[in-house]
Amino acid sequence: MLEHLAARHRHSEAAAWAARLAAGELEIDGRIARGDETLCAGQRVAWHRPPWVEPEVPTAFGVVFEDADLFAIDKPAGLPSVPAGGYLEHTALHLVRRRHPHAVPLHRLGRGTSGLLLFALSDSARRALAADWREGRVSKWYRALVTGDPVHEAWTVDAPIGPVAHPRLGQVHAASSTGRPSVSHVRVLERRAGEALVEVRIETGRPHQIRIHLAHAGHPLVADPLYAAGGGLLADPALPGAGGYLLHAHRLAFVHPASAAPLQLEAPLPARLAVARG
Repeated sequence: MLEHLAARHRHSEAAAWAARLAAGELEIDGRIARGDETLCAGQRVAWHRPPWVEPEVPTAFGVVFEDADLFAIDKPAGLPSVPAGGYLEHTALHLVRRRHPHAVPLHRLGRGTSGLLLFALSDSARRALAADWREGRVSKWYRALVTGDPVHEAWTVDAPIGPVAHPRLGQVHAASSTGRPSVSHVRVLERRAGEALVEVRIETGRPHQIRIHLAHAGHPLVADPLYAAGGGLLADPALPGAGGYLLHAHRLAFVHPASAAPLQLEAPLPARLAVARG
């Protein structure tokens, strides 16, 4: 069992799993595990994780839109969208539910990504917008700061995205010939010394799609610690939640699920992602 845990859940070293086993935190089919058991198909392994102190993250967010059906916030970079990876209370979902207990996120943003995050406050809004999202009737624009000087003013990236091997997590998403179809439309807004400010409109919503597609085009996000030019992983890749890059969910356009009126929302731009004036 210890070998299984260390190989399957590589976010922790074997010594950490051994300590958890010694503390009686793991069970096999309801019985305390020692770690030397041979696992069989169909058995249930449970880790009773003790209480933990969540890492500090930015928790202040701006409200972009609010009515009886929808709630949109400007999520700060560094705040996880939903519980995962050691974060529970320090997430946008938990913070929003303090104000709207029944809020349901309609999409997610990476922890290092800032900007518009939309929640449904009613079942009817959730059903209608979930269908619109699946059918591509929600338009999404992002701003990003990328490395290099793109040859073209505008282009489309359609590299498939799927799981690839990661040395610590086992798998993460990256450019992969066996991945799912993915489409991003890129437009250069401003050229800077060794960098470019771009706008990206995405047709699909694969994990880390914009980071992967811009890297695939030869222009990884500035300071991206995970993806290399070509859309694969760096030689010593960080975890997917590591930040440092500049990516902002700037605009959403869709039909309001209750009024049927067109609605466009915008989150204020970080200073480095705004086009210079004058």
